[in-house]
Amino acid sequence: MLAKGQTVIQLMERLAPKHLAVPDDRIGLQLGSLQKEITHVLVALDVTDEVVEEAIRIGANLIIAHHAIMFRPVKSLSTDTPMGKLYEKLIKNDIAVYIAHTNLDVAEGGINDWMAEALGIESKESLEDVHTDQLYKLAVFVPRTHHEQVLQAILEAGAGSIGQYSKCSFNTEGTGTFVPGEGTQPFIGAQGHMERVEEMRIETLVPQSLRSKVIQAMLKAHPYEEVAYDLYAVDLKGRTLGLGRLGPLTEPKTLAELAQVVKAQFNVPQVRVVGDLNKKIKKAAVLGGSGSRYVLTARFKGADVIVTGDIDYHTAHDALMAGMCIIDPGHNIEKIMKPKTADWLRAQLSDQRYETKVTASGVDTEVFRFL
Repeated sequence: MLAKGQTVIQLMERLAPKHLAVPDDRIGLQLGSLQKEITHVLVALDVTDEVVEEAIRIGANLIIAHHAIMFRPVKSLSTDTPMGKLYEKLIKNDIAVYIAHTNLDVAEGGINDWMAEALGIESKESLEDVHTDQLYKLAVFVPRTHHEQVLQAILEAGAGSIGQYSKCSFNTEGTGTFVPGEGTQPFIGAQGHMERVEEMRIETLVPQSLRSKVIQAMLKAHPYEEVAYDLYAVDLKGRTLGLGRLGPLTEPKTLAELAQVVKAQFNVPQVRVVGDLNKKIKKAAVLGGSGSRYVLTARFKGADVIVTGDIDYHTAHDALMAGMCIIDPGHNIEKIMKPKTADWLRAQLSDQRYETKVTASGVDTEVFRFL
């Protein structure tokens, strides 16, 4: 069975929820339709003419990319222009394009985490916070006979995390009363008669990002026709996610040694380096894409070096004066998302027994060449 386009994207958004994107980022469906069966997904960093030809060659009818094809507003759609020809080719071959950009950067287990792991960065924290989960208190009343069933369903759906503790809840006994009305089909009792039932009150915390999932799991596991529960916001904050990652290296290295690791891990021919090559690097920061504005932030947070792309001349001088090292392997190192995203999505589709194929693009979209 092939997965519908909407199903593929629902799975993709488990990895990179749209609410994690920075404001005004160009994410989501940018071209085509998801109201169709998807035979083959091509995961790409950029959507170029070569990538579209690759999609046509392998029979892919959905491209999931990191960089938008419509980054600036489109005022006209002339097929005489290079971009117009690209859009025309996609439409004629019924290939939809979906973008996961800063939401995939920010996501736990997304691009910046993959990059940090490749460099051996431990105990990762964000360089700049983007999203903090609002927490809600959930209280639900359950007959004692089904207490454990409902409790486990709620906790397995992700409720009950407090700091580094998981599956936290508070459970109290009590007596519930109700009168089933006309037309009801009560699990316990009869229409028109007051019922007194030994019940448990389950209380736990639910992050906003998992609110719908937890409620659905609770309702599915609960035996009652009408479930009595409260859900209200509390003055507490859940986990915070953001751009970039920062932490100590598993093994300290000199700047020169770390530069070689960067070249090997991200498969780049050379890197630009700012700083003393013999300096010992104990704590490192990494940020996919353009990171000039985060150099001094990384320094303020205690990093000895930041690994990021698109560093300009004046930012490099400012970093040098501040005693901050930089390794610039270019913007294109975000290509790490291709195999990682493809592997993740392929596993999700397989778990649900879909036959939709997923392929990481083999096209090199690096625009710079080193001579």
